[in-house]
Amino acid sequence: MPPETDTGGQDRYSARCITSIHDVGREQWDRLAGTDNPFVIHDFLACLEDSGSASPETGWGPAHVLLEDSRQQLVGAAPAWFKSHSMGEYVFDQGLADAFERAGGHYYPKLLVAVPFTPVTGPRLLIGKTDAAECMERQRALGSAIVGLARNAGVSSAHINFLTSDESHAISRLGFLQRTGIQFHWENRRYASFDEFLAGLSSRKRKAIRRERREIAASDISIHRLTGEELTGEIWDAFYGFYRDTGNRKWGIPYLTRDFFEQLGQRMSDNVVLIMCRRDDRWIAGALNVRGSSTLFGRYWGCIEDHPMLHFECCYYQAIEHAICNGLARVEAGAQGGHKIQRGYMPVTTHSSHWFANQGMHDAVSRYFAEEGVHIGEQADYIERELSPFRQV
Repeated sequence: MPPETDTGGQDRYSARCITSIHDVGREQWDRLAGTDNPFVIHDFLACLEDSGSASPETGWGPAHVLLEDSRQQLVGAAPAWFKSHSMGEYVFDQGLADAFERAGGHYYPKLLVAVPFTPVTGPRLLIGKTDAAECMERQRALGSAIVGLARNAGVSSAHINFLTSDESHAISRLGFLQRTGIQFHWENRRYASFDEFLAGLSSRKRKAIRRERREIAASDISIHRLTGEELTGEIWDAFYGFYRDTGNRKWGIPYLTRDFFEQLGQRMSDNVVLIMCRRDDRWIAGALNVRGSSTLFGRYWGCIEDHPMLHFECCYYQAIEHAICNGLARVEAGAQGGHKIQRGYMPVTTHSSHWFANQGMHDAVSRYFAEEGVHIGEQADYIERELSPFRQV
């Protein structure tokens, strides 16, 4: 990307691309990113880049977009990457890639605005705190800069994954197609305790959860919630073993390096809530959570021993208890997982935005997304109506 690119005719701004998060100051970036979502802050992106987890060698070439005003003050940013594959994104477009390749096109490389390996909704067009009109203008300027970067680089497409609904709306007139998905989140209705949460469930669901929890409580497994200085090298060694076991089974190659977790513990230890399980004087399982200002985000789970109900206890019930004890508004337990519904996690709509250089591809994908969106909406309505574990009032 050249030093300045088209921002949709808005002369107030110019955009440029940097190839490392370290090419912009930590305070400058975080002033735009805010503190609510821990995955878009400078430290988290630095952990990904510095550990080699997100790098050109792994198919994630950093191409972060910076937006400056006429005084060359930084007023916007977007975490962006040139991708040579579609792994680690959680908005699945491999089918689109296959169709485009069969038609004689080259889908890769593509431009992706996202947080690698992190299917968490949050700001992707970072513009700091400003009034509504300025907010919309900066978001559109960033969207135009992203399209400009894709055009200048000659790539097939630009994608923005897990952006907010407001951001999706702001750039809808820039040629981006809108796509929706479903995740399952737990909402804290100002519960005073886990039992108060259970009291809101149907009798059958409440009894099932209590039975699952009793099974773990009666076992010889102890459960520990670790954060801050408790995150020692020994703890990370154990957890990385769990993570590798899960990664090897699910993806073939784990996305994150051991050094990523070490750096996460050094740079963001107070954001980490690591739930670890111990039996016979050794760690046997663990679940990594990252805390934002109002949300606990469940990220990774793994184990070296299989115990019935341990996954549910470690990933879901412990996270709910932590959220209640700490006054957090919600728990987001990651992508997919209809089994979360009976445990109080209900459907939430996610958003992504997609721009295609080829008009034929744009038109075909537009029709597909429209049909897919209807199906997803019907699915969410059905879950709310027929599968909710909560008592009918």
